[in-house]
Amino acid sequence: MHLLDNVIWNALNTSQAHLGVGRGPARKFHKDVSPLGGFSEPNDEAYASLSSLVEVGERVGLFLETDPKPPSDWKIIASMPLLQMLHENGTSPAPSEESLHVFHRLGEANVPEMLALTKLTRPGPFATRTREMGDYFGIRKDGALVAMAGERLRLPGFTEVSAVCTHPEHLGQGYARRLITLLLGRIQERGERAFLHVREDNTRAVELYERLGFKKRVMLKYALLSR
Repeated sequence: MHLLDNVIWNALNTSQAHLGVGRGPARKFHKDVSPLGGFSEPNDEAYASLSSLVEVGERVGLFLETDPKPPSDWKIIASMPLLQMLHENGTSPAPSEESLHVFHRLGEANVPEMLALTKLTRPGPFATRTREMGDYFGIRKDGALVAMAGERLRLPGFTEVSAVCTHPEHLGQGYARRLITLLLGRIQERGERAFLHVREDNTRAVELYERLGFKKRVMLKYALLSR
């Protein structure tokens, strides 16, 4: 099995084990890092183990191969197709010298504005400690954070590009392309391959990712559950 076939489980058992908790066949990130969790196999034993790791009412996001079939003590909040794309790892165009000055490394002090931007644009779940999962960069306009992107799931040889978002008033400026290009270069310098997840119906994003060298790898199911 390819590492990306069960990417959350593999991340939580390798590079990002320090950011989560686990019991038996289930693991999850600390809830202030990410709602994502994973199983060795999505069976009743795994769901029972996951139940012991979450509070009543807490939400957990899973990447599954098929539609979720949880036991009765779990409620399905949402379930939707999720496209996984893998970068071909050719040579990525380097950001121009002119554009390099627009990138800002985002850290703890920037969490409030990162949360505000992701709440507005909804690129996927983003919590107060999500920035600890990898490197995040942003672009500012008149001092305000108007676009950002960063790294989320990490496992040996692979890093996920995530939280790609642009304020609605600043679309069409190429900000997402510039940020992804920056991340691709950094990921490749480490000898890793970039991947990402995107809703299949987000055709604008899928087309951008394909132009940047990503190829469709597999269709998953994203399930958001509550105990």
